[in-house]
Amino acid sequence: MQKRLVLDQQQISIILKRFCHQLIENHDTFDNTVLLGLQPRGPIVLDKIVRLLEEIAGVKVPFGYLDATFHRDDFRRRDFPLKANETKIDFLIEGKKVVLIDDVLYKGRSVRAALDAMIAFGRPQKVELMILIDRKYTRDYPIMPDYCGVKVNTLESQYVSVEWAEKGFEKDAIWITEKA
Repeated sequence: MQKRLVLDQQQISIILKRFCHQLIENHDTFDNTVLLGLQPRGPIVLDKIVRLLEEIAGVKVPFGYLDATFHRDDFRRRDFPLKANETKIDFLIEGKKVVLIDDVLYKGRSVRAALDAMIAFGRPQKVELMILIDRKYTRDYPIMPDYCGVKVNTLESQYVSVEWAEKGFEKDAIWITEKA
């Protein structure tokens, strides 16, 4: 299987720090802002952002994990049942600025589903999207990130593989591989 490195651990670290500075610039004191990691892999990125925001600016931002599995438009069209992840949000988002965080933006289906799932927690004032990898030219929905690490051109036959040290890999890395 052929693999092409997109981002190594150092590059990911630089992007995450840039994201934090952009968030500080755009949300100032975070008085009316919450961060939501889109399950299953968004919470890993979110946890890193939350730690860095505390280090860089000394701010504690309300954050949670959002699962949108049952809100997906392709939920019942799969050959195998999807496994839901935990939604962990202990606050309302009514009137708040919400930053949705995920690792890869592909078709846009997960983000569209997340918008539906968020409504259970109130109607946000504004929603922004932060992603590490934007797979250009693959969107099924007109969804664009507000914060983007890297844009990559990929084929349908390729997969973006995200490896996190927290998940047992040697170090953080993002690869493009051929689908099996």
